[in-house]
Amino acid sequence: MPALAEQRARRWGREYETIYILRPNVDPDEADRIAARFADVVRRLDGRMVRVDNWGKRRLAYAIGGFSRGIFVYVRYVGYGDLVAEIERNLRQFDAIMRFQTVLLRTGVDPTSVQVDAEETRFARLEPSPLTDEDRPVSLARQLASVAAEVASGEAAARAELGADAGEAGAEGDAESTGAEADADEE
Repeated sequence: MPALAEQRARRWGREYETIYILRPNVDPDEADRIAARFADVVRRLDGRMVRVDNWGKRRLAYAIGGFSRGIFVYVRYVGYGDLVAEIERNLRQFDAIMRFQTVLLRTGVDPTSVQVDAEETRFARLEPSPLTDEDRPVSLARQLASVAAEVASGEAAARAELGADAGEAGAEGDAESTGAEADADEE
């Protein structure tokens, strides 16, 4: 019976993963503050960090805030239901974070029984890298100019294609009318 009472008293946690995307021009000190806050929230709410990976600078599927690249950070952790809400609330407070997403991996996890390698839970310091044109935010005027150029080139190609089609149709029409005139001459 005591084992059953102990099992009922045990809180079961959940395993989550969060990926957040930093601006490509983020200051390394700002990235360290974000990492420290993330780790502090997990520790304060009785969670445990399982793995941290810095995936580095990657191309985004679409521009976010004018940026076409971002620095991706992956964090896997175990905690209780209130942990995710608090982590996401803290991530929203940093302007350097463009997007984040949390996914529930599994339920019924005992956070005290999770094996953790201290080396895998260390946030790596970002090294400042030289900014490329893709790392700088794209202004609205530059985006509009790019779209206008694409539309103009598409319209020019369409006109050229229509002109070629009209020339072929005109040549076929001339041949048909010549045949009609020949038929009229025979009568």
